[in-house]
Amino acid sequence: MVFDLVLLAIALVGSSAAAIYDLKTTEVPDWLFYVMGGLGLIFSIIQALSTNNFLTLENATIFSLGLFGFGFLMYKTGQWGGADAVLLGLIGFMVPQLPSGFLTNLIFPFPISFLFNVFLIGAAYMIVYAIIFAYRTKTLFGIFSKEVKASARMLGMFSTILFFALVGITLYMNSIFFLNLNTLQIFRLSIVPIIFLIGLLLFYKFAQIIEKFGFRKKIPISKLRVGDMLMSKKELVGITPEQLHRIKKSKKKFVWIKEGVRFAPAFPLALLYTVFFGDAILLLSLIL
Repeated sequence: MVFDLVLLAIALVGSSAAAIYDLKTTEVPDWLFYVMGGLGLIFSIIQALSTNNFLTLENATIFSLGLFGFGFLMYKTGQWGGADAVLLGLIGFMVPQLPSGFLTNLIFPFPISFLFNVFLIGAAYMIVYAIIFAYRTKTLFGIFSKEVKASARMLGMFSTILFFALVGITLYMNSIFFLNLNTLQIFRLSIVPIIFLIGLLLFYKFAQIIEKFGFRKKIPISKLRVGDMLMSKKELVGITPEQLHRIKKSKKKFVWIKEGVRFAPAFPLALLYTVFFGDAILLLSLIL
């Protein structure tokens, strides 16, 4: 039990430190991962030796490699930064199961529930991040407002048609399967999917505007710095001092850089949620 809590603490403190570095500098130092990995490996081996049980260590290694492989795929496709992939693998190694003393009910093995929570909790985090980013950028809300006003009529017509279609389908299912739904239940089953769909469409449009007008910048070479991400690179990786030196020696006057959501805070948030509350996917069932 003690070792489980120690490993959980290392994962939580380490991922929280990575989140702070990511928010402040967009870069997570390599030494932090070395410390996390080294401490995790030492305590995991001590735990296996003291309990004469190497199964947990084996499972931790398997889960860690699987999660890191998934994270690396996300990195290579430009969805995550390299630090995100490493964090996912390290947490999977240090917390391969629900720590002793926690009575949280999980649908899946802990690393799988944690992975799902990274996306679900991460989605909520990204919405908050995008709103704060847009607020600080000032002009993005104005652009979004114009886009929504321009498509409001079409969106309203689409929602109305979809609502009556869903009402018809619900009434048909109610009569065929004798569900005995009342008017309020029929209305709820028809309107809730539309609210979710409109919300997703609006957020998608909002994300497109942030991507186009907020996360892409054309800057003079003189203002380029270590850690900036070039638009020409598919992966979310910052330039090194050597690359910066070569670029500044070139004859280019301007360069396009990109900025993404600083996603590292999603990992400690998802870890805490998984340990104390379980599967975030259950929240959807409560809403629906």
